[in-house]
Amino acid sequence: MLKRSYYLNKIKDFYHVNSLIKILCGLRRSGKSVILQQIIEEIKESGVKDDHIIYINFESLDYANITNAIELNNYIKNLVKDKKTYYVFLDEVQKVQEFEKAINSLRITNQFSIFITGSNSKMTFLELSTDLSGRYVSFRINPLSFKEAALITNTKPENYLDLLLDIFEWGTLPQRFYFENDDSKDNYIRDVYDSILLKDVVERLGISDVTSFNKILQYILETETREFSATNVLDYLDKSGNKVATDTLYKYIEALCSTFIINRVYRYDVTGKAVLKSLNKFYATDLGVKRIKTNSKEINYSQSFENLIYNELIKKGYDVYVGKTKDGEIDFIASKNKSVKYIQACYDLSNEETRNREFNAFNSINDNYPKYVISINKEDYSQDGIKHLNIFDFLMDDQF
Repeated sequence: MLKRSYYLNKIKDFYHVNSLIKILCGLRRSGKSVILQQIIEEIKESGVKDDHIIYINFESLDYANITNAIELNNYIKNLVKDKKTYYVFLDEVQKVQEFEKAINSLRITNQFSIFITGSNSKMTFLELSTDLSGRYVSFRINPLSFKEAALITNTKPENYLDLLLDIFEWGTLPQRFYFENDDSKDNYIRDVYDSILLKDVVERLGISDVTSFNKILQYILETETREFSATNVLDYLDKSGNKVATDTLYKYIEALCSTFIINRVYRYDVTGKAVLKSLNKFYATDLGVKRIKTNSKEINYSQSFENLIYNELIKKGYDVYVGKTKDGEIDFIASKNKSVKYIQACYDLSNEETRNREFNAFNSINDNYPKYVISINKEDYSQDGIKHLNIFDFLMDDQF
């Protein structure tokens, strides 16, 4: 089993902090449960005994009798036999009604170090806002990064391109790497999406018009590197016989974002130094899910390449925006710890006209923050203080 050290190292400092709830959220089947198990193993290695570790997976029928906050609170407290710290792991806890009340009840005793997972980002914004505001730390868990995929598949550098193209088609949900047959991969990814649709979208968010929901997702994924236009989406739905109201469209987009199927990226005006809430873009959390939800039989390398770089920047801990300049746009502005990086993503720079376009995108930016163009090419095209990076150097560098 691949040890997801990147996430473990981020969470490790909070293992024994009872005053803060540790929340792991992300797309279904992205590896949250595995990380919980790996945290449990590390806590055991620190000397904590099995009888002080409480693990509940709410996907299991073994715990179907725990349906509300009171039942959850009572179940856990009945397992307490002394005054030492108990480590509580609640997997997919959003199934329990008002679970946050039980968690807060446990937290205030200061006897529990609590870890929870969920497949809906609303869990950390709305449901926890009243009872647990300021009393939790959250960690977004993504599908495997390219580096993790290379480790799990034992891929050597000379075969990185093959792996990259494989990821463009099948994404990086961890379990999909255990299937060799393409039909099996396809079936698995479709099952994951159907699970998200049923459990997180239909049951939890109450969205019943699944056809329109899927059509909206399809349109967004097929146009993901373009500016989002509600008018264009509504026209597309109207022509396909799935007319919806504008507020319904935005409700469905919010559902797509909150279940981590897609990510909304806001624009940042480089000149005005302001985040713009309009004309944003969307990127898929997993390229395999993207492939099964679009009609095209051909992989769009340019879109997939840009999407992959966005996902890697998020994994590396950056806040990411699309840059608006007076002359056009920059693919990504990535900021972290008061550091800013400007990034252009271009699959192939071998054409001189393409190189000129990508490097000239930075012409109207006058500050001294580093600027990068990332491509598949091994040749170094760096010029005028703008650094060219090979995609694999970027993906394998944890210090970028």
